[in-house]
Amino acid sequence: MAEPILLVQGDTSPQLKVTLTRKDTGLVEDLTGSTVKLHFRKKATTTLLFSITGQSTSDEATDGITIFAFSNTQLDLNPGKYEGEIEVTTDAGVKESVYEIVDFVLREDFA
Repeated sequence: MAEPILLVQGDTSPQLKVTLTRKDTGLVEDLTGSTVKLHFRKKATTTLLFSITGQSTSDEATDGITIFAFSNTQLDLNPGKYEGEIEVTTDAGVKESVYEIVDFVLREDFA
């Protein structure tokens, strides 16, 4: 299992860069024309707090890369454990969620 992504409460510009690969072939998933979202919630809850749409250049999309940028007040949350689900929707409307959940730990800001 991967280490959790560490975030700080109230930050407005952290980014998470991911490369999506197919488990069955090991090849990168071409994201050209697809919408990739990160759905974010408090761990052990079912309430979705927000979703972030990934951004990619055309070269990055071909290489399965997308970047999720947290912004505004998204991390104005209580410190604790959170989790995310990555979901890909192709331009043909086919939706596929990554099975592995992304773990996050949000710590309190010093100031």
